[in-house]
Amino acid sequence: MHSRPGYYGTLVALWCGLPALAIFLLWSFLAPQLIDMLVVQQLPADMVASMSDREMQTFLGRVTALANERGVAGGGSPEEWAAAAHMARLQTFENFSLVALVAVLSVAGLVIARRRITPQWRARNQVERVIMFALAASSAVAIFTTIGIVLSMLGEAMRFFSFISPADFFFGTTWNPRFSTSGTSDQGEFGLLPLLWGTIMVSGIALLVAIPVGLMTAIYMAEYAPPWLRNVAKPVIEILAGIPTIVYGFFALMVVGPFLSAFGDLIGINIRTTSAITAGLVMGIMIIPFVSSLSDDIITQVPKSLRDGALGLGATKSETIRQVVLPAALPGIVGAFLLAASRAIGETMIVVLAAGNNPVLHANPFEAVSTITVTIVNQLTGDMDFASPQSLVAFALGLTLFVITLGLNVIALVVVRKYRQQYE
Repeated sequence: MHSRPGYYGTLVALWCGLPALAIFLLWSFLAPQLIDMLVVQQLPADMVASMSDREMQTFLGRVTALANERGVAGGGSPEEWAAAAHMARLQTFENFSLVALVAVLSVAGLVIARRRITPQWRARNQVERVIMFALAASSAVAIFTTIGIVLSMLGEAMRFFSFISPADFFFGTTWNPRFSTSGTSDQGEFGLLPLLWGTIMVSGIALLVAIPVGLMTAIYMAEYAPPWLRNVAKPVIEILAGIPTIVYGFFALMVVGPFLSAFGDLIGINIRTTSAITAGLVMGIMIIPFVSSLSDDIITQVPKSLRDGALGLGATKSETIRQVVLPAALPGIVGAFLLAASRAIGETMIVVLAAGNNPVLHANPFEAVSTITVTIVNQLTGDMDFASPQSLVAFALGLTLFVITLGLNVIALVVVRKYRQQYE
């Protein structure tokens, strides 16, 4: 027998399940559209002709709600109830047809697989081929999803640049979009620099907090802490990474902001409750686990022979860490810093709640600022016309943010790869 019995059983299951799964997914995608088309066909011709596409979609949505025994505003008209009854009959028929078709395909797959099973059948090779295809398809989904996101943002950003010059956007120093309809001459000013500077300021404050604390934590955990303390403290520190960012935002707004404002009044400095320093401090606390965990893993991977050589030459523990371990781990640590910076730049909820919303170009960290992520939220909140530059600018901002974070991630991966090739 070529393959183990488990491979034959797995292949039979694949023959039974994969065709049925493919039909189920295809049916689930096409059946609602087919049912809507059949419902529309039984409506009076004058009624269909009098409806716009948006009105027809609203009508079908109400009919679907009634067919699924959900209430609608106004209770539904006689035409909607009649269409809902017809849709309910079609849905019942569609469900029975789907079950029957899936059952037939499963039985057919079982029969075909049973007839093909022989001791010479290379079931293992076919199972591994299916697994390889599934892994490749999963990778392709991730890649094409990223490409789709980029292309969608790029297309909408190009529409925005048909209203606003790229030079005015990338080099403008004033952010003042006026919420007017598309095509009007008074469209406002869309200068990116105040938002970019606010993002850099908040992220810089966060890194000034996270890098020293995270790196010193990693050094202590890797070099000084006893095993029992490391086993307890490291998971506790990493819990910070699992706290929802909205919780950090409320913490910044309700605790850190008022504390900094009161402290500023005490020493004679005007510190606003919502400011760059409030958001930056709390964001720095949030990304400490990223810096400490990655740096800890990198420091522990430095070969023990380097430490032993330094200690054998008479270096102290601290001298060994400072002059041998950290230089050896520096490329990986820099990569950890860049990944933390990428995480800080893309943060939204903390800056929405704690940074304020003041898109003005200034260098005072005690005043409110606005970041790219905050502005994206503001421009897409509410009932907006997505054909206007006031909404389309969100896609240009998103594309800019994507390029920045992608660049940081690429640099970090290159640096870390260089480190691994050198010390692994």
